Amino acid sequence: MSVNPDSAVILVADDDPFIRHMLTSYLEREGYQVIEAPHGEAALDLYFYHLPDLVLLDALMPVVDGFEVCRRLQALTQGNLAPVLMITGLEDEKSVDQAFEIGVVDYVTKPINWAVLRQRVRRLILQHRLEIQLREANHRLQKLTMIDSLTQVANRRRFDEYLLQEWGRGVRESLPLSLVICDIDNFKNYNDHYGHQAGDRCLQEVAKTLNQCISRPADLVTRYGGEEFAVILPNTTMEGATTVSQRLVQGIQQRELPHDTAPQAIVTVSCGVANVLPMADYLPSDLVFTADQALYQAKAQGRNQYQAIYVMPPAAKQSMPPGAASAMPILRSLWPEA
Repeated sequence: MSVNPDSAVILVADDDPFIRHMLTSYLEREGYQVIEAPHGEAALDLYFYHLPDLVLLDALMPVVDGFEVCRRLQALTQGNLAPVLMITGLEDEKSVDQAFEIGVVDYVTKPINWAVLRQRVRRLILQHRLEIQLREANHRLQKLTMIDSLTQVANRRRFDEYLLQEWGRGVRESLPLSLVICDIDNFKNYNDHYGHQAGDRCLQEVAKTLNQCISRPADLVTRYGGEEFAVILPNTTMEGATTVSQRLVQGIQQRELPHDTAPQAIVTVSCGVANVLPMADYLPSDLVFTADQALYQAKAQGRNQYQAIYVMPPAAKQSMPPGAASAMPILRSLWPEA
């Protein structure tokens, strides 16, 4: 087993200054960086300041003993704690069981066998680093499963997850939520005319441009399917959503990607915008449905524009006359400049 001790930090918590000095001297000779804590409260503070690779913890300390320090660290780190090696003069079955129950991964007894301590320290630090690498690899893998491989924006799975997440936040905090669905105009004709490889490059350029038009970290551009993209805008009013939609339409138009079979001879997009104050009476699918209806209107009005529709709250529905539509269109469109 090999451990690079240059970057390994060990927190030593022991109220006995002689034992603490002995541990520190030995570990520093082994090449480790050592942080000393003379009591339990200091150990808690120093842990979060230095984030050590290992904690050497004396079991019996006044006021806050090693068992309580370990319990608190487990709670505060939500179980994502560096390994704790307890140093104790207690060898009774009850103390040993208690130590392992609260998250101690190993222990050594006093008087300390330095050869045993050396091997256990090396093993636990190596194990801790391997666990960190595994978590990071899993995180990268999970992130990859949320990305559309062609366009490198979030995929449909991420769209569903994020919409549900932000819907729940909107319900809890009474925050508006907006959705924009964008569709590349005449894309079938584009594929037929230029070929599918060129169509893939077009999708990539559109995705990149849409991403560049989004300014807030919370806003998310996703590939919704085929030539459709969806933009989730948390905590965004209808006014804010239509401003973003105008930016999206204009951004694609200004790229002037050639499209010989389109009326404007360039690639354009149509956008359907929907806005709602999430509440228990609705489902996220209501927002998606309304954005789809708005997109249909944008297509029917001539493409290369956006149309926007509110999802009406229950109170507004109740005040509407019988047979009236449950969504009210905003008659505002972005038309191509002459």
